[in-house]
Amino acid sequence: MDLAQAIAQPSVDWHALSPDIVLAAAACMVLIADLFLPEESKWLAMPLSAAGILGTLAAVVSLAGEHRTTLGGAVEIDTFALVFKGLFCVIGLIVLAMSFGYFRSGRYYQGEYYFLMLCSLLGGVVISSARELVTLFIALELISIPAIIMTALRKADVKSNEAALKFFLFSVLSTAVMLYGMSLVYGITGSTKLDEIRSSIASSADEPLVVLSVIFVVIGFAFKISAVPFHFWAPDTYEGAPSPVAAFLSTASKIGGFVGLLVLMFRAFPEVADTWRPAFAVLATLTMTVGNLIALRQQHIIRLLAYSGIAQSGYVLVTLALIDPSRPEANAQALESAIVYLVIYGIMDLGAFAAAVAFARKTGTYFLSDYAGLWRRSPVLATLMAGFLLSLAGTPPMAGAWAKLFVFAAAINSEVYWLAAVMGVNAVIAAWYYLAVVKRMFLDSPEVDEPIEVPYLLRATMGVAAFALLAVFIYPAFITSLADRSLL
Repeated sequence: MDLAQAIAQPSVDWHALSPDIVLAAAACMVLIADLFLPEESKWLAMPLSAAGILGTLAAVVSLAGEHRTTLGGAVEIDTFALVFKGLFCVIGLIVLAMSFGYFRSGRYYQGEYYFLMLCSLLGGVVISSARELVTLFIALELISIPAIIMTALRKADVKSNEAALKFFLFSVLSTAVMLYGMSLVYGITGSTKLDEIRSSIASSADEPLVVLSVIFVVIGFAFKISAVPFHFWAPDTYEGAPSPVAAFLSTASKIGGFVGLLVLMFRAFPEVADTWRPAFAVLATLTMTVGNLIALRQQHIIRLLAYSGIAQSGYVLVTLALIDPSRPEANAQALESAIVYLVIYGIMDLGAFAAAVAFARKTGTYFLSDYAGLWRRSPVLATLMAGFLLSLAGTPPMAGAWAKLFVFAAAINSEVYWLAAVMGVNAVIAAWYYLAVVKRMFLDSPEVDEPIEVPYLLRATMGVAAFALLAVFIYPAFITSLADRSLL
C-alpha cells in the first residue's frame, strides 16, 4: 500500500526538473554521437548541441508563470530561476555560434568541447533554481570543472596550459574555502536549506562563528566572480584559453557565481547584513577601481575585456552592499538592479568577444594596434564592435546605460551616496579606454587595407545581440518587468 501511494504521489516534480534533464540528455547525446561520427563530420556536434539548448529553452518557457519546489525544497522554480535559466541558454547559443568556425578550422576535439560546454552550462541551469547548500555547491563545481578542461584544449600551447593550471589552482583554493564556510553554516544551523538557515541565524547574527562562516563563503564566491583581490587568475586564463572559452568564462561562469551569491545573500544571510555589508562595499570599490585602472594600460583586446569584466563585477557587487533587512523596498530594488545588470552584461560582453573573434579569424591578432582603421576594412564589424563597447561603457543608445543607471539609482535610494560617487568616477575611467578603442577603429588610418569578411553565423549572432541591447535601451520595461517579478 505504501509503495502504491509513493507511485501515485511521486516526490519528484519532473516538469520542474525538465530543463536540467533535457540539457543533461543533450550533453550525453553529443558525447555518444561523437563516437560514431567520421572525422570530417565532427562539426555536427555543434548543431546537435544547439538543438539541445533550444530544447532546454523550450522547457524553460513551458514553466513560465509557475512556482514549484521539488527534491525536498532543494530546487525551486520561480521567475528568478527561469530568467537565469533562459539567460544561460542564450549565452550557450551565442558561444556555440562563436565556437563553430573557431574549432572547426583548428586541430581540436570538437565533440569533447561541445560536451564539456553543455556540462558547464548545465551547472548554470541547476544553480539558478538551487535553494540548498549542497545543490549550490555541486552546481557551481559543475560550472567550473568542465571550464578548466576547456581552457586547456590547446594542448600544444604553453599559454593555454599555464592558463588552465592557474584556473585549476585558484578554483581548488576557492572551493576549499567556500566548502569550509558552508560546513560551518551547517554546523551552526543543522540544516543546508537556505530558508531554514535564515531562520536559525536570525537570533545569532552577531556571533563570531556565524560571521566567520559567511566570510568564508563570500571569499569562495569572490574567486569565482574574479573580484579584487581574488582576481589574479582571470586575465591570464582568458588570454591563454581559446577565445570562445574566454567568452564563456567571462559570462556564463561569472554569472553562475553571481547567481549563487545573490541567492545566498538575499535568501539565506540577509539577517547578518549589518556585518558583511561594509565588506561588500569595500570589495565593490576595489573591484571597480582596480579593474578599470589596469584596463587603461592593456594593449590586448582579450586582456582588456578581462579587466573590464572584473570592473563590471564591481558594479554588481554594489547591489550586495545595499542589502538591509529593515528596508524591504530598498532590498527589492537592489536585487532587481543586480538581475538587470547581469542579463545586460551577459549579452554585451558576449557581443564584444564575438567581434574580437571575428576580427582575429581574419587577422590572427588580438592587439589593439591592429584595430586601427577597422571602419574602412569592415564597416559592419566596426559598427557592431563600437556598439558593444559603448554598451559596456554605459553610454546611450545601448542597454548598458540602463544597467549602470539602475545600480546607481539603487545606491542613491539606499542612501549610500559615497558608493554611488565611486561608481560615477569609475564609469568615467571605463569610458576612457572603451572610447579609445572606438576612436582607433574610426579615426586612425589602417596599416593594411585588406577587407575583413565576417562569417554569416557570427554576423547574425552579433546583429541579434546588438539589436537586443538597442531594443532594451528603447524599451527597458521588457527586462525591468521580469526583474520585478524575480524577487527571492
